[in-house]
Amino acid sequence: MTGQAPFPAARAQALSGLRVLDLSRILAGPTATQLLADLGADVIKIERPDRGDDTRGWGPPFLHGGEGPSAYFLAANRGKQSVAVNIADPRGQEIIRALALASDVVVENFKPGDLARYGLDYASLAARNPRLIWCAISGFGQTGPNAHRAGYDFLVQGEGGLMSLTGLPEGPALKAGVGIADLMCGMYATVGILAALRARDASGLGQEIDLALMDAQVAMLVNQGVAFLTDGQVPPRRGNDHPTIVPYGTFPASDGTFILAIGNDAQFARFVALAGAPGLANDARFARNADRVRNRDVLIPLLAALTAGRTAQDWLTACEASGVPAGPVHDLAQVFASPQVAARGMRVEMTLASGDPVALIGNPLKFSRTPVTHDRPPPALGADTGRVLAQSLGLTGEELAALAEAGVIGGEVGP
Repeated sequence: MTGQAPFPAARAQALSGLRVLDLSRILAGPTATQLLADLGADVIKIERPDRGDDTRGWGPPFLHGGEGPSAYFLAANRGKQSVAVNIADPRGQEIIRALALASDVVVENFKPGDLARYGLDYASLAARNPRLIWCAISGFGQTGPNAHRAGYDFLVQGEGGLMSLTGLPEGPALKAGVGIADLMCGMYATVGILAALRARDASGLGQEIDLALMDAQVAMLVNQGVAFLTDGQVPPRRGNDHPTIVPYGTFPASDGTFILAIGNDAQFARFVALAGAPGLANDARFARNADRVRNRDVLIPLLAALTAGRTAQDWLTACEASGVPAGPVHDLAQVFASPQVAARGMRVEMTLASGDPVALIGNPLKFSRTPVTHDRPPPALGADTGRVLAQSLGLTGEELAALAEAGVIGGEVGP
């Protein structure tokens, strides 16, 4: 077969020996399962034989200008094996059931109730494998008046309040530039799965994790959300300014903008001294952070007039020398050209099974004893179907061929 080789027999990683069945698609679930794979878990991704994960078609860009996989799919599916199975076929359901019963963790993002129609819900499978950990990701959770609704990152950013906080005061509400609601939900899923594994170590029993995209979004409101709960005032959009720290935002330079992130009164005093206006640190309107917050509409224009006379690099150099937090505003070309990003291994070069090179974003976790490794690139659709089903379920070549002929499985079906 031309599919990718099996996982290495032994890897000194934190989650080596853990099997995860990934029934998720798009971004939240795949983010979680990619992280688990990076940590050493054996992740089997179930995909539709006809088109696979929806994000395979979400482009451009695609490799080779349209013939290869999309950048979107590549971003969240490193480290996985792809098994193409038609879940609508009873024989496909039996394959997925057998794989789930042989797994430690199942991650899925079907609408509540959909998998129960196939007998593939947590209650049905946990009755046969009580050690099973099940992470159900949905838009609004398994309960509540909106449980039936599908969830998408954009919708949840809006309905969950994030967009009301994002954008300029005089402009429209804006979503974040990446699917942050999906990504944070994926992070919560990973934390929940790891906690459930620890609980299973103690009790021998698995459990179901009910995780809603909306809930994760509300949890992300942190200080802004608790501020509303404290004083009942709906926070306004402030652009790049901070609601409770001043000055903390972007400021004009003679050749662009730069970021000031001044977190305490001593830093403020050092900055205004650099700017040639040391008296501002003793001005009763600005001496303490709470004063600066109350008088931000006066202070920010004063500081902007001072910063506009020098280049951004001049300010960055001076601020770094004086211990004042400041930084540039980079585009992605500058990010991936950064020596710091390179030194931290945040750009990873891999080779697809087709032989094509691909650049991906590395995992940020740095372990001293069980390091993350990037040893399996994102798979072609169904690249591992035959091998996984032969090794995990004992299906013969003849059985695999018959299932492929019937449209139950797809991809590389040779054992």
